[in-house]
Amino acid sequence: MKELVFGHQNPDTDAIVAAKAYSYLQNKLGKDTEAVALGEPNEETKFVLAHFDEPAPRVIESAKAEVEAVMLVDHNEAQQSVADIKDVTVTNVIDHHRIANFETAGPLYYHAEPVGCSSTIVYKEFASNGVEIPAKLAGLMLSAIISDTLLFKSPTTTADDIEIGKKLAAIAGVDYETYGLEMLKAGTNLAAKTEAELIEADAKSFEMGGLTVRIDQVNTVDLEDVFSREAAFRAAIEAENKAQGYDLFLLMATNILDSNTRLLVVGEGQDKVEAAFGVKLVDGKADLPGVVSRKKQVVPPLQAAFD
Repeated sequence: MKELVFGHQNPDTDAIVAAKAYSYLQNKLGKDTEAVALGEPNEETKFVLAHFDEPAPRVIESAKAEVEAVMLVDHNEAQQSVADIKDVTVTNVIDHHRIANFETAGPLYYHAEPVGCSSTIVYKEFASNGVEIPAKLAGLMLSAIISDTLLFKSPTTTADDIEIGKKLAAIAGVDYETYGLEMLKAGTNLAAKTEAELIEADAKSFEMGGLTVRIDQVNTVDLEDVFSREAAFRAAIEAENKAQGYDLFLLMATNILDSNTRLLVVGEGQDKVEAAFGVKLVDGKADLPGVVSRKKQVVPPLQAAFD
């Protein structure tokens, strides 16, 4: 019986690539699966797919109409998954995030590790099952690791990510440093996007202290360029908070060249943000030197402040 494999809403490169890679592996192992997505690829992912001549997966809004069971990659929290996730059976999860708001009625295969990228774990799945990774797929998986670890500079990076990334680069025949910087810069082209598009491009929701907290990350090579649009960003965030019922919205603008982030915070609970990062928000803004990871450097201290 067919199963769908997908990553989180507002998919990044890892969400799309890990789905493709894990679906390929499962099909090699005799399953009938299809990699799909819960949103359109972002600019970085479009660059990756074009570079390796790989088609984008089709986008779905629900799963139950097509299948009875699904496999999740790069997420587990229900609010980040397909809208009808509770109406289907989750049989497999491959993830590198915290586990929250997740439960199943029956047993499942769950492989989670505190590494920098889900595709690193997928590589291990290939290795443990003795399945060879084709060159194109290796290039895609390398791209996902580069994306999630910011070319091995993010604090989420582990020795496994680096070792496996280099192995994938060798399989793909790619100079990972040259290619990686070109790929990351492709994802910082913000001029063609509206503020409304940008605040949703890489956004995830979290339940904290009874509030719905939305955190979006925008990568750039020029923070001042991003904040020249501050008024428009505020207006877009306020409209989104009202429309979607978000209580607190954090926009992380991250400079990929110097690994610094500037926050723009809109909504209630700003005192918790100040407590989490030991900063004083000035007009809803604060600089966070050395902060690049939402998963490791933003969500945990923020959750602790709310708790």
